[in-house]
Order: sequence, then structure tokens, then C-alpha cells
Amino acid sequence: MILRSAKREYGTIIVASLMLMFLLPYLVNTYTLTVILIYGMLGTSLGLIWGFGGILCFGQAAFFGLGAYTYAVSSINFGESTGAMLLSIVIPAAFAFCLGLVIFYGRLNDVYLGVMTLVVTLILFKFINSTAGPQYIIGKAKLGGFNGIPGFHTLNVPGRPEDYIYGDPFYYFVACALIIVFLLVTALLRSSFGRIAVGIRENETRIGLMGYDSRARKTILFSIGAAIAGLAGALFANWGEIVTPGLFSLRQSAEIIIWCIVGGLGTRVGPIVGAAALTYLKYGLGQQSIVDNTLIFGIILIFFVLFLPKGLVPWVVSVWRSVFQRKFVRRPHNRRHRSSRRDLSRDI
Repeated sequence: MILRSAKREYGTIIVASLMLMFLLPYLVNTYTLTVILIYGMLGTSLGLIWGFGGILCFGQAAFFGLGAYTYAVSSINFGESTGAMLLSIVIPAAFAFCLGLVIFYGRLNDVYLGVMTLVVTLILFKFINSTAGPQYIIGKAKLGGFNGIPGFHTLNVPGRPEDYIYGDPFYYFVACALIIVFLLVTALLRSSFGRIAVGIRENETRIGLMGYDSRARKTILFSIGAAIAGLAGALFANWGEIVTPGLFSLRQSAEIIIWCIVGGLGTRVGPIVGAAALTYLKYGLGQQSIVDNTLIFGIILIFFVLFLPKGLVPWVVSVWRSVFQRKFVRRPHNRRHRSSRRDLSRDI
């Protein structure tokens, strides 16, 4: 029964995702859609560790930027993208694993965890900005300081460096990558590891008394989130064809947190929806100077914290369920129909 339910869920996800993947280009150009999906993947990375693991991390921008820079440096040295894509996942995951060992085995609480990840992000931002000199070089790649790294090899067909993937094919590649990540996150949360991670979020002390090493599991979950963020960073590097220190900025870290809150923390779809909505709004506003975009994001955050604290997706689901139940479940007028009402409510 559980296996059948899982197959049905995965099938629904795949069908719905493929429909959206082919329908969205009729509404929005694929260039904008690509970066929206990349940011959706980045939001998923934080939504996983914060929404389901209870790890409030201000360092997703650090892993995002680290993945982008790893890809740029590796693609210049390798001359193709396959190894660079793999390294852009492995390096942020390994960095997060080492950082997680320090944080979680050092028994830092939520406040210090947030401060430490924020400090790591700011250190990377400061360091990358100061690498403008000729001595800052890794193999053939110059880090470039505040100018960043342009002119690296973008995504190509494996084994064929001259065949680049760009434009509409790159959009479909990013969409398929996001679907695969979403399916893997779903499988992870359905597993015993995912259920224990949720238990750690609810009551870490109780999970520890049950014999589970919560610190090791939080470290692994932290690394998985960093790996997803690193992959998003590599895809962003391919989309923009340049990486700059702005990827490590404090503003980037704050936006990721806002995406999760607006979309719905503790849901799989919420961070993607929040990232998509706010990114589309950001690009729609453009560089207009009438109202600062940061001020608009701040107002949106305050509105959701005060009036929709669970986020957009849980609110839509609750409204849908209330309308659906009112439409199909009618209250009986006498005692004879009470049993049938109870049966119907169980079916729904």
C-alpha cells in the first residue's frame, strides 16, 4: 500500500512537472524561466534543511557562490563542463560537511548557527572581492576579484566540448534537473532518514534519547542542502556566463530566506513557488528607481509574517480544501444520515 502510494505520488509529480515545463514557455520567455527555475532549486536547498531539518542557515548564498566559482574555475582548467558540474556539487557539499562538523558537534544553538553561517558568507564575499591580483590564480583560471570570472566554457554535451547547450535546450536541461532534485528530495523525506530529520526539527532531545545521533544526521542534511545549492550555482554560472562576488552577498542570503517564508516553510513546493514569484516580480520591476526593490521585498516579508505566517502554498491548499469540502460534503438534516456522512468524510 505504501509502495503504491509512493508510485502514485512520483507519477503525479512527473506528469505535473512535465506539463508545466512545456506550457510555461508560452507565457514567459525561456531566458527568464531558466533563472527562475535555478532560483527555485536554490530555494529548495534551504527549504530542505530549514523547513524539514530545523536548520536556519544564512549560508546558502555561500554554497551557491562556491558552486558557481567551482564550475567557472574547473571548466577553464578542464576545457569542458562534465567534470566541472560534478565538482560544483562535491566541493560545496564537502565544505558544508566540514562546517557542519564544527557547528553541530560544537553544540551551537540556532542563534549561533545563523551567525556563524552568515559570517562564513561574508568572509567568502570579502575574500573573493580581494582576489584581483595576478597571484590569485587556480591553474589557468584567474579569480578576477570584484570583476569576477568571465569567458569560461559553458555547458556542453559530455565528451563533445564543441557542442554547447544554450537557449531553449538549456532551459529544458535546467527544468529536468529541478524535477530530478525535487524527486530526490521527496524520496529523501519519505525515507527513515527524512522522518528522523523532521523529528529532530520537532524535538531534538527526544530523538537523541531514542538512540539516534542527531548531530551526524544534521551534518549530512546540511551537506545535501549545500550540494543542491552548489548545483544551482553551477547552472546560474552557465546562465549568466560570468561569476562575480555578488553571488556571496548578504542580499542574496536574505532573499533565499524570504523565498522560503513567502512560499511556505515546511513544504516541498513552497520554496520553489516563493522563489519563482519573487524572482519574476524582481525582474518585472527591473532597475526602476521610484521604489527600491529591497523595500518592496521587506514589505512583502512583513505582510506574510503578520497575515500569512504559514506561507502562500499552505494558504492556497487550505482554501482549496475548504471550498472542495463545502462543495461535496453536505451536512445531513436528520440523524439517519450521520453514518453516511462519517463514511464520506473518511473517503475524502
